Amino acid sequence: MMKRLFLGIICLLSATLYAQTELTVSELPAISDTIESQLPWPQKMQSQLDSMMSDPLLDYTQMGIMVWDLTDDQQLFGKDQRQLLRPASTMKLLTAITALDYLGTNYQFTTSLYYTGEIKKHTLNGDLYCVGGMDPAFSSEDMEAFAASIKQLGITSINGCIVFDNTMKDSLKWGEGWCWDDKNPTLTPLLVDRNDDFKNQFVNALANNDINLENARLLEGDLPEDATLISKRQRHIDQILLRMLKDSDNLYAEATYFQIAARTEHPAKSLYAQRQQRALLERAGLNSSRYRLADGSGLSLYNYLSAESLLHLLRYAYKRPNIYNHLLPALPVAGEDGTLRKRMKDTAAEGNIQAKTGTLTGIISLAGYCTASNDHRLCFAIINQGVPRAREARDFQDKICRILCE
Repeated sequence: MMKRLFLGIICLLSATLYAQTELTVSELPAISDTIESQLPWPQKMQSQLDSMMSDPLLDYTQMGIMVWDLTDDQQLFGKDQRQLLRPASTMKLLTAITALDYLGTNYQFTTSLYYTGEIKKHTLNGDLYCVGGMDPAFSSEDMEAFAASIKQLGITSINGCIVFDNTMKDSLKWGEGWCWDDKNPTLTPLLVDRNDDFKNQFVNALANNDINLENARLLEGDLPEDATLISKRQRHIDQILLRMLKDSDNLYAEATYFQIAARTEHPAKSLYAQRQQRALLERAGLNSSRYRLADGSGLSLYNYLSAESLLHLLRYAYKRPNIYNHLLPALPVAGEDGTLRKRMKDTAAEGNIQAKTGTLTGIISLAGYCTASNDHRLCFAIINQGVPRAREARDFQDKICRILCE
């Protein structure tokens, strides 16, 4: 409607000017540009966005877009914003906002070490327990710290079992709807350096600290209630979100997803995380039954969201400073860092757009925040689907972002 009104004004003015000055047809575009440049905000921005809807890319692909003025709390623009499309890694926004809202902004990802029995003459007559908390950042340095903490107790040999507790979540090590030929993360509570090799590395760390394991057996099991804590390694949720969103790390997203699930019910299952995601969608003013949720990272081909749903999640976060102040610093910044570091350089969008990217074969998405030229805070969501060449969709989205920022 805005475009038709704009074109009507141009035609009327152009006809008047032509009658008075006998302008040529070739001069009319210049008049159009002049009139558009004199339009007040947001009419100028809306007119430019409306023009973008004639881009040839949209002749043979699907697209949903929505733009919201957070300062005035009103919609500025929308086109097929309710179309269900695959969100790709913008799914991580749903996971991140759910985690901040449900787990809290001080949540810690924890891997713990316990023992039972008694220590006599430098021998543990009992069992060690490694309890997995699905910390995706747990490293070989953390493993070394675990081994050192055992040695600090004066233990030089173990007469019992070394038990690996993976009961935080179910035994599935992959997500629903993941492609077999993708580089998919392994979903297990005990990880080290991103790998499912905790058992071997723990044994090696103990051996490197001269702890004798000749009388020790390795097995899996549950932590008993009477166990004593030796050490725990923790990561603040902000540390996890930073890599999860800036670098679009799928393992970090899935680890966060299963923290949500584990807080809901034990052992954690994908279904339990989805319950909390749907509850968040409802709190954001959406009908959660319209959407298909399958994982926490966006790797799944079974996820279906809309530009409207992503936008309302961003709006929900913005209205809650305790969430927004933790979400915003973790988002990639155009032309500066993360998955946006090479995009929108030397434009008004550089350093302004803070948004989550999404990429799957045929899918390019982008959703986040920016500040308009009148200092109004905006949020936006764009999903391009059925795109044979990713560059074309990214260029299209970058143009949209420049319009929002200019």
